[in-house]
Amino acid sequence: MGFHPPPSRAALEPFATLDPAALAGLPASSPLTVRSAALSAQYLYLGTGGGKLLLFTLDTPSPTFLRILPIGPTRPVSAILPLPSVARVLILADGLLLLADPLLSRPVRRLGSLRNVAAVAARAPDASDLTSCSLAVSVGKKLLLVDLTLHEADELEVQTRDISLVDGVKALAWAGDAVFVGTASGYSLFTTTSQAQGVEIFTLPESSRPPRVKPLSGGEEVMLLVDNVGVVVDRSGHPVGSSFVFNSAPECIAEVFPYIVVAGDSKVDVYRRRNGAHLQTIPHAKAGPGVLIVASNDTRTGGELVVIATAYKVFCYHKVLAVEQIKALLRRKSYGEAISLLQEFEADGEISKDMISFVHAQLGFLMFFDLRFEDAVNHFLLSETMQPAEIFPFIMRDPNHWSDLVPRKRYWGLHAPPKPLEEVIDDGLVTLQQALFLKKAGVDTVVDEDFLSNPPSRADLLELAIRNIIRYLCSCREKSLSSPEMEGVDTLLMYLYRALHLVDDMEKLASCQNSCIVEELESLLDDSGHLRTLAFLYGSKGMCSKALGIWRILARNYSTGLWKDRASLSETDSPESSVDKMSGEEIAAIEASKILQASSDQDLVLEHLGWVADIDPELGAAILTSEMRGKQLSPEKVVAAIDPEKVGIHQRYLQWLIEEQGCDEPHYHTSYALSLAKSAMDVVHSESKYGDKIKKEFDSDVQLIFLLRERLQLFLQASDLYDPEEVLDVISESDLWLEKAILYRKMGQENIVLQILALKLEDSEAAEQYCAEIGRDDAYIQLLDLYLDPKNGKGPMFTAAVRLLHNHGESLDPLQVLERLSADMPLQLASDTILRMLRARVHHHRQGQIVHNLSRSTNLDARLTRLEERSRHVQLTDESICDSCRARLGTKLFVMYPDDSVVCYRCYRNQGDSASGRGHNFRKGGIFKQCWLVSR
Repeated sequence: MGFHPPPSRAALEPFATLDPAALAGLPASSPLTVRSAALSAQYLYLGTGGGKLLLFTLDTPSPTFLRILPIGPTRPVSAILPLPSVARVLILADGLLLLADPLLSRPVRRLGSLRNVAAVAARAPDASDLTSCSLAVSVGKKLLLVDLTLHEADELEVQTRDISLVDGVKALAWAGDAVFVGTASGYSLFTTTSQAQGVEIFTLPESSRPPRVKPLSGGEEVMLLVDNVGVVVDRSGHPVGSSFVFNSAPECIAEVFPYIVVAGDSKVDVYRRRNGAHLQTIPHAKAGPGVLIVASNDTRTGGELVVIATAYKVFCYHKVLAVEQIKALLRRKSYGEAISLLQEFEADGEISKDMISFVHAQLGFLMFFDLRFEDAVNHFLLSETMQPAEIFPFIMRDPNHWSDLVPRKRYWGLHAPPKPLEEVIDDGLVTLQQALFLKKAGVDTVVDEDFLSNPPSRADLLELAIRNIIRYLCSCREKSLSSPEMEGVDTLLMYLYRALHLVDDMEKLASCQNSCIVEELESLLDDSGHLRTLAFLYGSKGMCSKALGIWRILARNYSTGLWKDRASLSETDSPESSVDKMSGEEIAAIEASKILQASSDQDLVLEHLGWVADIDPELGAAILTSEMRGKQLSPEKVVAAIDPEKVGIHQRYLQWLIEEQGCDEPHYHTSYALSLAKSAMDVVHSESKYGDKIKKEFDSDVQLIFLLRERLQLFLQASDLYDPEEVLDVISESDLWLEKAILYRKMGQENIVLQILALKLEDSEAAEQYCAEIGRDDAYIQLLDLYLDPKNGKGPMFTAAVRLLHNHGESLDPLQVLERLSADMPLQLASDTILRMLRARVHHHRQGQIVHNLSRSTNLDARLTRLEERSRHVQLTDESICDSCRARLGTKLFVMYPDDSVVCYRCYRNQGDSASGRGHNFRKGGIFKQCWLVSR
């Protein structure tokens, strides 16, 4: 038999061994020699060299002999073809075709008069036709098609026709409508739908072994053998997929999906159908003459059984379940082979999705206990049915808050129950030490060679395990988990972050939406000094008071030099070398402001406003003016709580209260105006006090003054609710003349406003614009008086006066203007303007006369038209009726309206002049006729 390497895995396993002669009760003096075998459903047919046909059933735990049917002592059975569609078994014996019933209960009958049959093949049964089948038969040089049809009373109709002439046929196979023919010279293809000449596929070398063909995939493909190479072709003879290279030249081939079973050279090899990979070798010794025979119940849906027959024995095998094959590999810790096998079964659809997830989880646990943490988590992530709670025992020792969530799964019992990481690593290191000892002693072990050649330290393994569990838990956070599971994932994730001092990850988790249980982490984070993380966690859980208390403590520590959590500093870092002290203080204020901006707790906001504003006034203003809170703070309490020295915050809050919240309280408007006025005065005073400044500082001060005065001026102009007298008292001694002009205008002091605009600011355009807003001509006369007689020690402003007369002189009374002109005013300055005023006056007078005469003409035409309308004649008949009450008018008094409606006098008294008989209301809408147009 020779030496054969052990198989990589068992795809087939035996379940019975048959001794046909002993089971049939034949004496030892007349032994049976098996020449052929066939499987059909649960039945096994064996053909002998002595012309006998034996029937066994394989559907019981132990195979049972059913019947023996003699065919003829001189007719060895060379082939058996079950034909279930016509309830027959076809037998090729000594060149004759014989038919028997499936249970061998009746004697065999010859199929026609065919003799010297060299080969026969049956077409794969069609699911839509259950009463007929077709055969391809090689007789001499003819290739025949035999159609069998089953009728009532178990009658069989046989029809035969020629397909083609082929000499030297050794093998036949049927695929679809094509018959594949193997001869000593090569392989050809013939179609049964026509009698066309066959198509040659390829030729065989002269020294090659006899041809063999085998239908695969239920008749969809065919394997053509060339020595030890199997070429798979489709129905058209075109190669598909990869070829098979067998270890030896096959003597017999069978298919049991997804495997190809090949017998030859005293052994049976099992290959994978999809990729031709060799899986298993089953050695068998030939007992007597003949070859090894394999047969399977391969159908279109796949079979489970394979029989291997020698001359005197029959061995029955069945497929090993996919799960059992994977389990056997996992027991030997052949993880790579198990993964490849799982992928193959998944591609072939032989394993369910739930089982795939189950196997990935099992692989993960086995690798985890073998200290291959990264690979283990990769498989955990591939499992769709694994629950995050299954790894909780690796992190926290039982009993704990989530002990009841851990499912009690044992999988296949290939690994120990989960236990804390430290114990897993310690046990794994002990196993590694034992493997090293055994290796030195020359004993092979299943421990990974990488571990043996470079054993890791306990600390490295622990860190690696924690990092990979973190990766798994982070992935679980994206899944839809129950609330208790989510709490466990987030809380234990925080534990693992802390174990590796991953401060950034801790703070990121704590600050985002999470399900951490605060009670489980509170003391842990406090004791370890991770106060920032604890503050973030408090904030995310709505525990604002505690979070703000921590941020306040941190801000105080930052300001005194304790600027960073000690737990987050590395051994080589120092508080002074990493970042500026103020940066940490500002971060604390920023985080506190985020909480305060969303909080509606007035007492809490005002309690922490002071220290945040001390660090950054902008944050203080943002807290008070936040739109994020559901209920706004009381303005009275806010204003009272603001530090008087923090003028910027006070002004920003009042501005927001007035402009964005629409507050109409005069008190707040006055306070805002006073605050802006004082700030503007202070800035102007400080700028004038320190005049010796470099250009850059000077430009900055000018810009600040401009912005402050602009805000003050805009507010003074826009608001009507402040007290202008109070504001005026504040700025009365300053040079804020434009602001004073706005205030006097609010008070109605037109003369003072004009004095400021014309004399103090010398803004002629603004003064004229103000006169236009007043809307009276005497305002321009008053402004002209100011220009000609300033009364403030200045000389007359003739240029401004001329400008005023040039722009608005046409609308002024020339006499008043001439009366106010000074005798000292140069005539050449005013002559052109006065001349234009006089001409404009004459023009206006004549234009008024034209308009007056046109109006008189229009009035005369209208009166004439009205007279004609009143005096026109109206003719009534006996049939005329009132448009209102519909009564005949007869000799009654009547009234006619402009819309030509006629009503009786009584209806006129009732409805009056405003409404006609046709419902037209003359008060709401007049009436117009084309004849009323003025034509003269």
